[in-house]
Amino acid sequence: MTSFETLTVNIDARGVAYVGLNRADKRNALSPQMLIDLSDMAMTLGRSDDIRAIVLSGEGSVFCAGGDLNWMREQIMGDRTTRMREARKLAMMLNTLNEMPKPLIGRVHGGAFGGGIGMCCVCDVAIALEGTKFGLTETKLGITPATISPYVMARIGEGHARRIFMSSRIFDAPEAKALGIVADVASADQIDAAIEAQVAPYLVVAPKAVGEAKALARLLGPRIDAAMIDETISRLADIWEGDEAREGIEAFLNKRPAPWA
Repeated sequence: MTSFETLTVNIDARGVAYVGLNRADKRNALSPQMLIDLSDMAMTLGRSDDIRAIVLSGEGSVFCAGGDLNWMREQIMGDRTTRMREARKLAMMLNTLNEMPKPLIGRVHGGAFGGGIGMCCVCDVAIALEGTKFGLTETKLGITPATISPYVMARIGEGHARRIFMSSRIFDAPEAKALGIVADVASADQIDAAIEAQVAPYLVVAPKAVGEAKALARLLGPRIDAAMIDETISRLADIWEGDEAREGIEAFLNKRPAPWA
């Protein structure tokens, strides 16, 4: 079994893979290595005949705190080529998970922010633990939820997106359910059963048909093609070049208010 620097992977006798984001000390922030590991995991497990379903969770106190801010600061300090390359890592990780032929079930707890919401939205279904907080917090940092936006829009639609895309406000699990980011909210003593209820149907259906049905849903769903992905990458690189991004991320890292706050 392939090992990953930033992920834990455990596969049970039924062929269910339990994948955990494993940067608990960084609140599972999406680092360059984690983006690589998630893409490789999707390619490896997604193509394995032995895997029937994948459950994605986070180790530690939160599911995923979003992008690693030190990584973001490096993009601000870099040139446009570097920014485009790094933004593409995030965009292609999400696309690889989104198109993976295996069912992907999210087990979300603690918090899902920025790219963490993007991760929820590329899951075929996500279940949130009671008390989980959510937020697209990019505008607070002077940037936008660019590369995650195709997947968030595909999941929740423009009307719902406009409630949460621009304000950076934090919202709770019931609102995340109402928006469509997660399918259900479960208590601590019920979430394992809720996840199992999502896994169980995939153990009695034809695996290749599952993959084809998922591909069909994507074909008929909102367009997420190379041109759209390239556009989101360009837009993120553009905004990283602005004063607001530099000032916002520096303010956050130095624990002081941004100039516009």
